Amino acid sequence: MQILRRCECNTSAISRVFRFSLYSTETLTSSPPEDSLQSRISSGIDSKVTLVPALEQWRKEGRSIKQHDLHRLIRKLRTFKRYHHALEIYEWMRDKLYYHVKAGDVALQLDLIAKVHGLEQAEKYFNGTPNSLRTFQVYGALLNCYSQNNSLEKAEAIMQKIRDMGSANTLSYNAMLGIYSRLGKHDKLDNLMQEMEENGIRLDGFTYCLRLNAYGDTSDIEGMEKFLMKLETDPSVNSDWNAYIPAANSYLKAGLKEKAVEMLKKSEQFINGSSRRFGYEILLTLYTALGNKAELYRIWNVYKTMGKFFNSGYVCMVSSLLKLDDMDGAEKTFEEWMSGYKLIDFRVPNMLIRAYCNKGLLEKAEQLVSRMMGKGEEPTFVTWNILAVGYQENNQMDKAVDRMKKALMAIQRGRKPNPVILRACLEHLKDKGDMEEAENLIRLLRELSLVSAYDYDRLMNYIRNEEPGSKSIAQMLWDHEDLNADAIVNLKQESLS
Repeated sequence: MQILRRCECNTSAISRVFRFSLYSTETLTSSPPEDSLQSRISSGIDSKVTLVPALEQWRKEGRSIKQHDLHRLIRKLRTFKRYHHALEIYEWMRDKLYYHVKAGDVALQLDLIAKVHGLEQAEKYFNGTPNSLRTFQVYGALLNCYSQNNSLEKAEAIMQKIRDMGSANTLSYNAMLGIYSRLGKHDKLDNLMQEMEENGIRLDGFTYCLRLNAYGDTSDIEGMEKFLMKLETDPSVNSDWNAYIPAANSYLKAGLKEKAVEMLKKSEQFINGSSRRFGYEILLTLYTALGNKAELYRIWNVYKTMGKFFNSGYVCMVSSLLKLDDMDGAEKTFEEWMSGYKLIDFRVPNMLIRAYCNKGLLEKAEQLVSRMMGKGEEPTFVTWNILAVGYQENNQMDKAVDRMKKALMAIQRGRKPNPVILRACLEHLKDKGDMEEAENLIRLLRELSLVSAYDYDRLMNYIRNEEPGSKSIAQMLWDHEDLNADAIVNLKQESLS
């Protein structure tokens, strides 16, 4: 069973682990040939960098490019959530190799287009697909797109189409169970599962997980316990560590900590093989939510016996220790990471840097940044942004301005600077009378396309002692007309993660 890898758990504790699990020291392959197309593609980690030159250069060198090799690479890219690159390879194959498109290709491209360009573009692609290729596999992919985007009416219509084709299976039912669960339509779940049983469609681990999560969402502990008993006695579903995690989380939400620990102990018994890293990281997070430091350290020691070094584990452990206010433990764990990491993951030092700034230990935060730079590692946008916030909150605005400028120079596509700190920086420079520095900062925002031409002029006018007008400075910096005080606070926290 693979439940949690696909199952949406609505708690912050679980979702935080999901974010962590996306990153590790793993690359697209554990041991690629020294000079292979896959090794060249693997080096293109930055999503802003196109992979086309690597493909063209490979072909220019007279090397063969086989479709099945590209398909395998696409699947790996998709596994590592590099959807843009996976779709780019498909488009290159279409334009350069003129390959024969199969239904499986359509289904996969449909999924990638929805993830990269949105549901509307995915629908356009589907509508342009010949009827001969619109198999149950393609309709299943479309159903999954609608489910993931919570488009209920369209999902229900496609599900009926799949029923009419006689092709409804566990995956299609799970897609519907997922959307009903996310939209809070829990009354639909039992009817759908009964339909599955009546039609002889197997309930898999994911089906059970969705239902267990729904019981937790409605605080129906009695119903959850009965359903869990049914799962444990169902011979068609192998016992798996995933099954007990939703139950543990439900007990945690209900304040039943002893029962939550009991579920985590059961879960641990079934963690093995390739599931160990992810499973143990889930346990680390939930023991932290329980405030159980002894079990946290015990699981961490078990985790380290795996013999492999994963950045995601250190992100999880440092974060957990900081949540439990164990600064000494967090620093010791960080030192372990420093002595063993092979691929930089700045989230690990960023957590300590943020903790130091929150405690007003700005000198220690700066020392840690300098230490990383001394190892040849370049701080990220988030690193400088954290420092800018720290200095602003400690009323050291000249340093806040400097760190904000560095944050802007390191900003990645899709990220936005903290509007609260930017506003404070501009107001500080204006009050200080440093018009040149303020104008340089606004120009930098425009060069990075972080403000529109209109708002650029408005900001310049404001710096030159004119009022900003109907828009607040924060609204101009974030391009939200309806940005209110609560939203600004949320954006401030978002920009630090």
